[in-house]
Amino acid sequence: MSHATYELKAEARERVGKGSSRELRRNGLIPAVIYGDKQAPISIAINTNEVTKRIHAGGFMTTVAVIDVNGEKIKVLPKDYQLDPVRDFTMHIDFLRVSANSRVTVEVPVHFVNEEQSAVKIGGVLNIVRHEVELLCPADNIPEFITVDLAGHKIGDSLHISHVKLPAGVTPVITDRDFTIATIVAPAGGVDEAAAAEA
Repeated sequence: MSHATYELKAEARERVGKGSSRELRRNGLIPAVIYGDKQAPISIAINTNEVTKRIHAGGFMTTVAVIDVNGEKIKVLPKDYQLDPVRDFTMHIDFLRVSANSRVTVEVPVHFVNEEQSAVKIGGVLNIVRHEVELLCPADNIPEFITVDLAGHKIGDSLHISHVKLPAGVTPVITDRDFTIATIVAPAGGVDEAAAAEA
């Protein structure tokens, strides 16, 4: 399930540089760039509040947006953004131009389900190797997250990317091996045998 697309209004920027970026930020705007799809990059300015809301709402990097630049609607995917380390506001955003048939590389969060039906219930420890997995996805079908089902897994089990049902058209960026996403390991003090017997 991918997020619904949203729209942001932007204006094209003629002047680019340190001074104009500072002036934009004073006026409640963020400098940004749209690049890719074999076209010249466009420098734009976007309303700071709108973008900050989107970043805090989650899923920012996995949601395709439509940016209306002076009436031209451009489909994009956020690729990178810089936050001011001190004041935690957005300094700059890079958007990648996408079309219906674009494939994009996205870090997608991993969710784990059914812990209570696995060795975690009796004290096994879920050791997460990858909290996010880099996936190659169609731009219009980016999963919000991928799900790893822990049901039936015992201490010592490793869960690999092959355990994950990926949506149509979505493939891992790493293809040369079945990489590990998590392992279930014994707790430092060992498992309580009585609890294990009852489980």
